[in-house]
Amino acid sequence: MIVPKDFLNKLKDFGLNSYESKLWIALLSRGVSTAGELSDISNVPRSRAYDVLESLEKKGFIIVKMGKPIKYLAVPPAEVVERVKKKVAEDADERNKVLTGLKDSEVMGELNTLHTDGIKLVDPTDRSGAFRGRDRVYEHMTTMIKNAQKSVTIMTSKDGLDRKFEVLAAPLRKAAKSGVAIKVAVTGDANKEIVKEMAKFAQVKAAKDGSNARFCVVDNKEMLLFLTDDVKVHKSYDCAVWVEAPLFVNYFNGLVDKELK
Repeated sequence: MIVPKDFLNKLKDFGLNSYESKLWIALLSRGVSTAGELSDISNVPRSRAYDVLESLEKKGFIIVKMGKPIKYLAVPPAEVVERVKKKVAEDADERNKVLTGLKDSEVMGELNTLHTDGIKLVDPTDRSGAFRGRDRVYEHMTTMIKNAQKSVTIMTSKDGLDRKFEVLAAPLRKAAKSGVAIKVAVTGDANKEIVKEMAKFAQVKAAKDGSNARFCVVDNKEMLLFLTDDVKVHKSYDCAVWVEAPLFVNYFNGLVDKELK
């Protein structure tokens, strides 16, 4: 049985490798079959067929019918999807528990010590970096906001405000509750409802018309500056630079204040 390669690739979403996909498809086409028959149909070597079928059985894709010879029964695809969803949720929950447990563990303490000692050896001129892809930029911006002690200043575009509210509203609210001063600057054509929501935990200011600068300044010592126009670039190619340089950031903040209405 010849199965199109692109169709096999789609089955990776089920968590199956190539041999597992081929044998499962073969069994679905037969309903019930032996390992030998499935090996012949799928072109999977017999030496591997039993191990692969055992793997499929453990994953809940097939049922083993005891007897001589041993036969295999296909589980309906709709039921398989539900089983895969349940397994993914269970694995994610288990991984989350492990990571949560690490937070206050001895291992985390040692890792933090290594990082703290390592940072002391870093030359101040090395405290910078570049990010490509809007998701990665927002990840770092979220970290900056979570670590903020005194202030967060964000300047963004009309569409940027929509995106940042969706991604950053929760950490910004939390920072505001901790006493961090939040300032947001956006052009006058921004979404009024989002501006209203932002105003509940931030000081919202209007930037000059036509301004499309996007950046985030935290505690007047570190800054994340977008280098591209979000209207003209796909989010995968949106990029930004991050720098921790208090003297430069302070000077930059002074220029920004002049740009605000």
